[in-house]
Amino acid sequence: MEQDLTLEEVLELLDTKQYTKLRQSLAELNEADVAALLEELNEDQLLRVFRILPKDLAADVFSYMEPENQQTVIAALSDRETANIIDNLMADDATDLLEEMPANVVKKILANVSPETRRDINHLLRYPEDSAGSIMTVEYVDLKENLTVEGAIARIREVGLDSETINVCYVLDAQRRLVGTVALRYLLLSDPQEKIGNIMHENVIALGTLMDQEEVANQFKKYDFTTMPVVDNENRLVGIITVDDIMDIMVEETTEDMEKMAAIVPSDKPYMRTGIFETFQKRIPWLLLLMVSATFTGAILTRFEDALSACAVLIAFIPMLMDTGGNAGGQASVTVIRGLSLGEIEYRDVPRVIFKEVRVAVLCGICLAAANFVKLLVFDKVGMMVAFVVCITLVAAVLMAMLVGCLLPIGAKRLGFDPAVMASPFITTIVDALSLLIYCSVARVLLGL
Repeated sequence: MEQDLTLEEVLELLDTKQYTKLRQSLAELNEADVAALLEELNEDQLLRVFRILPKDLAADVFSYMEPENQQTVIAALSDRETANIIDNLMADDATDLLEEMPANVVKKILANVSPETRRDINHLLRYPEDSAGSIMTVEYVDLKENLTVEGAIARIREVGLDSETINVCYVLDAQRRLVGTVALRYLLLSDPQEKIGNIMHENVIALGTLMDQEEVANQFKKYDFTTMPVVDNENRLVGIITVDDIMDIMVEETTEDMEKMAAIVPSDKPYMRTGIFETFQKRIPWLLLLMVSATFTGAILTRFEDALSACAVLIAFIPMLMDTGGNAGGQASVTVIRGLSLGEIEYRDVPRVIFKEVRVAVLCGICLAAANFVKLLVFDKVGMMVAFVVCITLVAAVLMAMLVGCLLPIGAKRLGFDPAVMASPFITTIVDALSLLIYCSVARVLLGL
């Protein structure tokens, strides 16, 4: 359904003080659409519109707002209004909000919310950041295995409105250990007097509280679930994770990998909300490191300066060789990094990866060398031996670049580092130096320089 209320209409209703009509119009929209409209308003307008929203809608809209605007709203609301918002948020959303706020504000909020909300938030805050425990929600429907279907449906009616989802219910024993799951559709289709233990699905796939959120996302992808339970070391159910949280994680992890692959320190803020100095701080460390590492290329040129001077035409092909090698290494690294992140490549697969990349490199190198050989003779009109030097170097550079590009990310993961760190900029710097070293060495041997 398309959004019926435009920003201009909101501003007009606000300026003419038609608050009742504005309230009714906003109540007809999806919560995410209302939040998107609020993001377009200035601070004063945002607060005025937010106060107009019905209480039950305000909490839902609040969960979709950007962290900066959430903090603006919290700072402007009274303690009672703030407590009402937090109490109506899902525990995982409330925890995400508090993690972004100053300690004194968090203390103030926790002092005013209900004991149940405070307990749930404190429970989530004690788990490591980016772990399954930190992103789960504690609002779920749990059932006892000796409960009847009729009793289970009655419990769902009792607690369902405050739960993240009721599509899947979790069956616990007397010690709150997870023993099975039962889908709502099975409850609706089963005999009302049937025991839950007789119809539940016992083969439950659960997540550990300390599992990294990226691995959590991989588990959702592997099993194609919309929700998964989270258990502690004793298999006691402590929460659930739903697919909407996984979508946020996938966006976050993909953005982080892209920034690392571009040699940028990852940031948790949108580009337009990141200051100039903060952006500078994120980019300069890797730029300094890559600049220093690039001095090896200069050292190689200095070492072979006399040989290159004796055949000056060789200098003209250095950029092409270095760029081609860097591009080949970048292609291999991106492919392998993606395979590692999806769990398609393991450390035991190194021989297969090497064998595959060698064959691909030989094919690519020969094809590039053949095309370049024709160009050198026909268009550049260089000597036959110079063309051989360039083309042999090209094949060797592509082969070496693809091996470096596939092995560095695997090695990084083996050592506990993020493979994305070993992406294009870092690999290109290494490949540039090695390509130049191969080029000068081949030229010295074949041309007798």
